[in-house]
Amino acid sequence: MKILKVLGAVLVALVLVVAVAAPIGPMPGFFIGGSQAQPPDTWPDTSSVHEVQLKVPGGLPRVVIIWIVEWAGDLHVVGDRNSGWVRKIGAASPVELRLGDSTFALNAVAVSEDAEAILNAWLDKYEPDYPEIVAGFRNDAAGPGSAAVFRLER
Repeated sequence: MKILKVLGAVLVALVLVVAVAAPIGPMPGFFIGGSQAQPPDTWPDTSSVHEVQLKVPGGLPRVVIIWIVEWAGDLHVVGDRNSGWVRKIGAASPVELRLGDSTFALNAVAVSEDAEAILNAWLDKYEPDYPEIVAGFRNDAAGPGSAAVFRLER
């Protein structure tokens, strides 16, 4: 009987670890899932894609749910310069992007040229569906200056 209780407790603990290891809302996780795929030569239209998962490396990898925007044929992500995943990327880092059921190995490279145009495209994409969030960002004096913009390269 004791063995069944111990096995039951281990099973419950295992289920909790797996549940917590996946990103949920603003909480990062460790597992990205999806099927590994080669990045396409041309990305599909992502104008209706609101959230993707991005895995950044480190001693403890981090998977975040994030917004994405296509600009000039490349995919870009934006984050607060002080966030943990942005600090892990630095100026450039290998990352994994989950788009739908496919996961792509890419490199995230900090953008300085055209960063403001990409940031505005990102804000314009999300403003219709998230007006309060975008308005808060646009009205925050530190908002655009605190943003880090990354191009996801093949």
